Amino acid sequence: MISYFTTSIPYVNARPHLGHALEFVQTDVLARHRRLRGDQVRFLTGTDDNALKNVTAAREAGLPVAEFVRANGDAFVGLADALAISCDDVIRTGSDPRHRRGVAALWDRIRGDLYRRSYTGRYCAGCEQFYSEAELLDGRCPEHGTVPEMVTEQNWFFRLSSYQQRIEDAITSGRVDIQPEHRRAEVLSFIRSGLEDFSVSRAAERTGGWGISVPGDPSQTIYVWWDALANYITALGYPDQPAYQRWWAGSDHRTHVIGKGISRFHAIYWLGTLLAAGEPLPSRIVVHEYLQLAGRKISKSDADARVETPATVLDRYGRDALRWWLVSDVNRVGDTDFSEERLRRRYIEDLANTIGNLVNRVVVITGRHFPDGIGAAAGPVPELEAVRGLSAGLPSVVDDELDRFDLRRATGAIVDVAAAANQAIEAIRPWELARSERAADRERLATSCRQLVDACRTIATELAPFIPDGATRLGTALGSGDLVGEPIPAFPRLPVSDDTPHE
Repeated sequence: MISYFTTSIPYVNARPHLGHALEFVQTDVLARHRRLRGDQVRFLTGTDDNALKNVTAAREAGLPVAEFVRANGDAFVGLADALAISCDDVIRTGSDPRHRRGVAALWDRIRGDLYRRSYTGRYCAGCEQFYSEAELLDGRCPEHGTVPEMVTEQNWFFRLSSYQQRIEDAITSGRVDIQPEHRRAEVLSFIRSGLEDFSVSRAAERTGGWGISVPGDPSQTIYVWWDALANYITALGYPDQPAYQRWWAGSDHRTHVIGKGISRFHAIYWLGTLLAAGEPLPSRIVVHEYLQLAGRKISKSDADARVETPATVLDRYGRDALRWWLVSDVNRVGDTDFSEERLRRRYIEDLANTIGNLVNRVVVITGRHFPDGIGAAAGPVPELEAVRGLSAGLPSVVDDELDRFDLRRATGAIVDVAAAANQAIEAIRPWELARSERAADRERLATSCRQLVDACRTIATELAPFIPDGATRLGTALGSGDLVGEPIPAFPRLPVSDDTPHE
C-alpha cells in the first residue's frame, strides 16, 4: 500500500502552541502506524507563509515580513523536530518554488470555472474568509468572536455551485471518508443548504503585495486559503513530477489531518477545486477538536487562553509524557482541557505504573531465572489465557481504532493488555514458583515468562507509533528471541512539582 499523510499548514503570525503539537502528533501516529504495517508512506507538513495576518503581525513586531515569517516558520519546524515528528517533507509556501509553480498550474487547470466580479461581504481577518450573516454568532465570527468587517472589492470567483452534487456524492459514497462521523454529518448539512461560488482572490492593494499573484492579473493576489490548500499537491511537484504521480495520483490512501475550524475548506472548497482540475480526491479527512485552557480554546491570539509553549512542557516533562497525553487523554468528540495534572496522571498511571512496571517485572524475573533463554512455551497457563487473547488481537484493535481516528481508544487497548498481564502475574505468583523445586513449577514459570515476554513485546511494538522513544527503551529491555535484556527505567519519574500559573 502507498499512503500519503498531511497536516494542515498553520499561519506563522505567531509561535506554535499546544494545539499545533496535537495535530503534529496525531498525524505522526497515523504515518508511523502505517509504516509499521508495511505501507510505503510519505508524510508532509509545512507552514502557510502567505496569509495577510502574517503581514499584519510582522508590522506590529516592527520586522520585515520575510524575516518574521522565516523566524516563526523555523519555530514550527523546531517543534516538529522536538516532538520526533517523522515527516518526510516540509513545505513553506512563501519561499518554496515548488509551491508557486504548482499553484499557477492548478489555477490554469481550473480557469474555465473562474470568473471575476464585484463582491461585498463580511470578512474576518483572523480567519481570512467571508461569512454570511447566518454563519455568525450574534454578529460575531464563530472562531474568533470578532465582528467581521464589511468589504467590497473586485475578486476572482470559483464556480463551486457547479460541483455541489459531485462533492456530496463523493462524501456519501465513502469515496471521501470524513472522520469522526459527526463532522461528516456537519459537512453534508452545509453542502445540502446550498453551495455558493466563493472568492479565490483578494485585491493586491489590500494584501500589500504579499502572497502569490493571480496569473495574468497582477491587481489580484490568490486567496491565501486556496493557495494553502494546494500545498498538498504542490509539494509533490504538481502537475508533472514523478512524486505527484506516485504519492497523490497513484496513492492508495491520501489522508488530511485538520482542525475542526477548517473542515469546510478541506471537505468542500478543496474537493471542488480537485474535481474542477480533474485530479484525484483525498480518500480521508480526519478532523480533531481543540485543546482548551479553563474552557477556552488555546490560541495564539487569545491572551487569556495561552499556555506555556510546547517547548516549556517538553523541557519539564519530556517527549513521551507530552505525546502520550495528546494521544491518550484528548477527546475524539468535544474539546479537551489541558492541565499539567492531567498530563502527569496519564503518564504515571498508564506508562510508569502499568506498562513500565509490567515490563520491568517480566524482564527481571525472566533474566534472573532464565539467563540462557526461555525457549518455547510448553503449554497453556490458565491465568494468562485472557492476556494471550488480548495480545493476539491487539494489532487488529489498534488498526480499527486508528481507522476511526480514535487514538484514545487505541492507546486504551494497549494499556488494557498491560493491566491484564499485571493482574495475571499476581495470580501466577512467579516468585513462589521460582522457589519451588518441583519440575512442574519450573516448567510453569518458564511458560509464564515466555508468554509474558511475548505479550510485552507486542505492547512495545504497538506503542511505537505513539511514543517511539519509550517503545524503543521497552524493546531494548525485552530483548529478542529467547533472551531478554537488562531492566532499564523506561519511563523515569516526572518532576515533583507541577505548579503553574495556569492551573
